[in-house]
Amino acid sequence: MNLLKFLQPAPYIEPIQDQGEVQKEYKTWRWRIFYSMFIGYMLYYFSRMSFNFVMPGLISDLGYEKADLGIVATFLAISYGASKFVSGLIGDRSNPRYMMGIGLLVTGLLNLCIGFSSSLFFFCLFMGLNGLFQGFGWPPCARLLTHWYSQSERGTWWSFWNISHNIGSGLIAFIVSWALQYYGWRYGMYIPGVICIVGALFLFNRLRDTPQSLGLPTIEVFRNDFGGQDKKSNSLEEKELTTKQILFDYILNNRYIWILAFAYLFIYVVRSGFMTWTLLYFIEARDYLPVDAAKPVVLFDVGGVLGSLFAGWFSDRFTKGRRGPVNIFFAFALLASCFFFWLVPPGFWVLDYISVFVVGFFVFGPQMMLGLAAAELAHKKASGTATGFIGLFAYLGAALAGYPLGKITDIWGWNGFFLSMCICCCIAALLLIPTWGLTARKPPLEDKATA
Repeated sequence: MNLLKFLQPAPYIEPIQDQGEVQKEYKTWRWRIFYSMFIGYMLYYFSRMSFNFVMPGLISDLGYEKADLGIVATFLAISYGASKFVSGLIGDRSNPRYMMGIGLLVTGLLNLCIGFSSSLFFFCLFMGLNGLFQGFGWPPCARLLTHWYSQSERGTWWSFWNISHNIGSGLIAFIVSWALQYYGWRYGMYIPGVICIVGALFLFNRLRDTPQSLGLPTIEVFRNDFGGQDKKSNSLEEKELTTKQILFDYILNNRYIWILAFAYLFIYVVRSGFMTWTLLYFIEARDYLPVDAAKPVVLFDVGGVLGSLFAGWFSDRFTKGRRGPVNIFFAFALLASCFFFWLVPPGFWVLDYISVFVVGFFVFGPQMMLGLAAAELAHKKASGTATGFIGLFAYLGAALAGYPLGKITDIWGWNGFFLSMCICCCIAALLLIPTWGLTARKPPLEDKATA
């Protein structure tokens, strides 16, 4: 147990009394925390997505079928989904500095292991282990975002952080496609692995835990922004909760968390389906070369960047912190976008680019906002568990986008793929309707304390 002591939350130190120093330190640390976790989470996508982009090389060099590679994607999704929930519980009671760095270090090493392998068994083994440690990325970020940025500004900060994985996914598409075309698929695994190992050392150096661990006041006190709660009840938030309180008082007995979880499942079928299979779709169905196919795939992430930023900004400025209306609009727009992508005829490359961009724009809005809504509808000290819990459902959806969707595409072709995407969009949109009027929820323990 002592070996894991360094993972415990950093202890609070004596508060800084000089208010000028508090202002200066808060400004410095908020930016340092932000860019560090932004870069760190971006690199998690280097180790997570690289396998998707070497798939054409595995099919041509090793003779695998889409369903075979879908099994690997499913292993990753299941292990990652389970890890997000368990890691969320751990992350709410851990120091994000070390948790996030360790996860990135191990996933980088596993990428190197995959590059040295050739069998489906080892691909599944190493990607399954990769998924377990991928779960170390999200909970530290959720903890940092809820401790360093207050409720009235969090949608904007969260949305800017969220584009880190769009940038990571877009960059790694080019890096791996370049390596695949000129050096072979193994280098498409080696290069991201080495980058992630270096990135882990960066996180160990840059990140810290809560403001109080640096002698600073809570973010609510610093910005006088208590999210609709009074100062007295807010003081309860800074006490560490027990695992039982986190799990039962704030997650399992919260019906809105369950609604968000099931909606997340279907959103992630769509998101992961396009992330996993779009490059192969353009190579097989549209006769693109690998590097040319990466270009519209990158636009998927460009659209995701703009969609995430717009969703967060709009919910802060125009819906007064209500995330539901934005999620519902984006889900119905995503359904229309999938139909548009499906109906683009071969040979119209401009429409290919536009359709991928539009799908990315509308899928990453709810992908980001559902996680934010879960964090706000739970508790500041349970944000990692809340986002991890709905993340478990999300990656059950991602698992469905692996082998099952690969099998559907093998049997019914790309029409079967697009029909599946449209059905999932429709279900997600309908599930989200009850969340229309929700804002940040007053936690039940505070209700008891102030009764």
